[in-house]
Amino acid sequence: MKFIKLLFVLFLVSVIGVGAVSYWIYNGVNTPVAHDKSNKYIEIPKGSSPNQIIAKLAAEGIIKNETATQIYLRSFGDAEKLRAGEYQFASPISPIQVLKELEKGEERTTKLTIPEGFTRFDIAKRIAEKFPQTPAVDDKEILAMMDDTTLIKDISPTAKNLEGYMYPSTYSFPRDAKPQEIIKATVEQFRKIWRPEWNERARALGRTPQEIVTIASLIETESKYAEERPIVASVIYNRISKSIPLGIDQTAVYIAKMQNRWDGTINKSDLEVDSPYNTRKYGGIPPGPISSVSESAVAAALNPATTDYIFYVLNVEKNDGSHNFYASAADFERGKAAYQIWLEQQRREKREQESN
Repeated sequence: MKFIKLLFVLFLVSVIGVGAVSYWIYNGVNTPVAHDKSNKYIEIPKGSSPNQIIAKLAAEGIIKNETATQIYLRSFGDAEKLRAGEYQFASPISPIQVLKELEKGEERTTKLTIPEGFTRFDIAKRIAEKFPQTPAVDDKEILAMMDDTTLIKDISPTAKNLEGYMYPSTYSFPRDAKPQEIIKATVEQFRKIWRPEWNERARALGRTPQEIVTIASLIETESKYAEERPIVASVIYNRISKSIPLGIDQTAVYIAKMQNRWDGTINKSDLEVDSPYNTRKYGGIPPGPISSVSESAVAAALNPATTDYIFYVLNVEKNDGSHNFYASAADFERGKAAYQIWLEQQRREKREQESN
């Protein structure tokens, strides 16, 4: 009997031990590690063993738990898939993600990140900065390349440029990539997320794909939360149906960028400028998109929530970029008053910090 109890205790201890080790390995390879080498290329020489590769990345600070990563690779990974090359690792990044990158193999490339909501002006400037050409090509020349809409003629035959159709993501390109190649890759990525059935859904809403992308760009600039975007979409559609100007200030920012005078601040004159993009002065949607759009913004434009909201304002209690929504002007004015008090407090604190 004592022997059986001893066996049971030993079994229990081993189970707990295996569980603890498994958790340690899982945690070690799935926890993202922040490092300062995201702008540096790490060379993995040909002939490097898996342990040498992991040791080198640990020495560079890209992998934190070297032992857990080695055990994971031997037990669950495929060491033969790790490839030599020159790698740029994002920060933070988990060991699991590092191993996946090593399986792809990389020649020396330059990463280009297009954030959600970037305009074509922002994208052109970033391409010019990240991919210098010989002879030199500036952002204005790259911007002119974006007027070629051949790649989206089937989706949007009326588009005047590629605004809204260069998909926001992080790309890797050869260091000598040409602007035309980069632009094409971003548009091809948009085409991958644009589903054929979305054309039918747009028609059901009485909209063209170009109008849907335009509405999506407004949603993109107004809310960063996927779960909130259909509600923002409902406000846009509700205001259009009631012939109420949208009053979206990001359209004023876009006008300033088009006119090459954006200084980072929305001025009173920006809100009064006479342009069909000015959604304070003109009803309906702008003539075209005002930013790059993500899949969730397009989905929201195609599938707005059913609400009676016609106003929204930042939720100052949460102070996380989310919004409060209102159906009545009186409720909105109360929310707006709270926002203005909060905004003035933020400005005062900023002035105090700058004066110290």
